[in-house]
Amino acid sequence: MGQPDAELDLRGVICPYNFVKTKLKLEAMEGGQVLAVLLDQGDPIQNVPRSVSNEGHCILSQDLVEGSYLVLIRRREEE
Repeated sequence: MGQPDAELDLRGVICPYNFVKTKLKLEAMEGGQVLAVLLDQGDPIQNVPRSVSNEGHCILSQDLVEGSYLVLIRRREEE
C-alpha cells in the first residue's frame, strides 16, 4: 500500500476532539487518499474508527504500536 498521504498524531487528545480533527483532516484530502491516525487506547480507539466509518470512510487497519493505535483510513470517494 505504501506510505499514507497524511498523518495525524492524536495521542493525548480527548473525545470528541480527536474525531473532529480526524474528520477535518479527511475533508481536506482527496477521495481515495489514506490518512494515518495515532490514537490512545480506550474511548479514542473505540469511538473514532466507528464515527469515521459512519461518515462513509473505510478503516483499512488498526494496529497496536507501542501502546497506541495506528489506524489507516481511506477517504471516501465523492459521489
